[in-house]
Amino acid sequence: MAQKFIEILRPDVQNYIRVHAHENERELVLKNREILGLPVNWIAEQLAGRRKAKEKFPTLYKTPSIIYPPSINIEQSSSEATAEFKATLLASFLHANSSPMKGADLTGGLGIDSFFLSRLCDSFDYVETDTDLVQIAHHNHSMLGAPHIRHHQNKAEGFLKSTVGNFDFIFIDPSRRNNSRKVFRLADCEPVIMELLQVIFERSHRLLLKVSPLLDLQQGSKELRDVERIIVLSVENECKEVLFLCKKGASSDPLIHCVNILPKGRTIEFTFTRAEEKEAISVFSDPLTYLYEPNASVLKGGAFKLIGQKLGLAKVHPHTHLYTSENLVLHFPGRIFKIEEKKPVLRNLGIYFPENKANVVIRNYPLSAEQLKKKLKLNDGGEKYLIGFSGIKEKFTVAAVQIDANPRISY
Repeated sequence: MAQKFIEILRPDVQNYIRVHAHENERELVLKNREILGLPVNWIAEQLAGRRKAKEKFPTLYKTPSIIYPPSINIEQSSSEATAEFKATLLASFLHANSSPMKGADLTGGLGIDSFFLSRLCDSFDYVETDTDLVQIAHHNHSMLGAPHIRHHQNKAEGFLKSTVGNFDFIFIDPSRRNNSRKVFRLADCEPVIMELLQVIFERSHRLLLKVSPLLDLQQGSKELRDVERIIVLSVENECKEVLFLCKKGASSDPLIHCVNILPKGRTIEFTFTRAEEKEAISVFSDPLTYLYEPNASVLKGGAFKLIGQKLGLAKVHPHTHLYTSENLVLHFPGRIFKIEEKKPVLRNLGIYFPENKANVVIRNYPLSAEQLKKKLKLNDGGEKYLIGFSGIKEKFTVAAVQIDANPRISY
């Protein structure tokens, strides 16, 4: 292990990091050159990493003597919530396979995905090119009680060439940075997955591939061909990951699985195929009593017509992805609003927003949220919503309150 990491693990240094957890690391760097005989930036890096881990990787945060990498590696890593979901997903597809199971993560990084995926396996291979990350992951996995993970400093291609035997699954999260520039096409990522597909399918039953949330789903499916399922994964309505679950000879019309992970592990899910979406028919209506906005995963997945048809909702406009009904459909996968007033332009705003505060939402509307707030002299905040959108015949602004939905329903 590198001397830097040995020093960071000293009991006095670990105690300092715990005691000064709330200290501003930038101010620390400005005021000190060294702390406990170590460069101050080493300590600052650990303080910043541990603070970010509290929300993103709570298991790491609660485990003593964890080493944290630079912030960029933490930002690029899967969260614990999405890593756990990936493990649950693979378990549902691999439950029929005979034990012992064997898996591999060919782009290991910080090792969060590796740790949770390894729980499915009797043996697991973590592969990473960066020397420091390999050492950090090896140490952290040991602290987390995962001795069955083998660590390899190698490229994905090199590992596949140098090892023998087959895997029940392989996971890859290609780097989406090229000379510090973000890239989104599969062909621009490292490793180039298209060049590895043949050997992966010769060695593994399934491939789980994580790609940029900005990747076009249909284009990605065409390039990969053998796609069994596409998973669009959001955390609290922010799209975080797109996953392609691949199997040799899979259907040409894969299931699209839209998942929104909510606090305490609750999820709301919507599953469909492109054929179903293509055949679906929308019914249109001016806004009625309730207004519905799909969550980020459903919108990224592209279930624009089917969601209304399945749940008996009318759409307000072909290009406005809002839906409406007279009676409440509580288990909608997204936000639900009860409309208090609807007008082309709301008058007497003080009745609905007595403190001149509103949460402004704009969908297919000629003004931005900032422009509409300025026009109506509203400030951000409060409990109520002002929603501007285009209907079939006219544009609307509505005053509304949000209603909680049941997050455990799947469609």
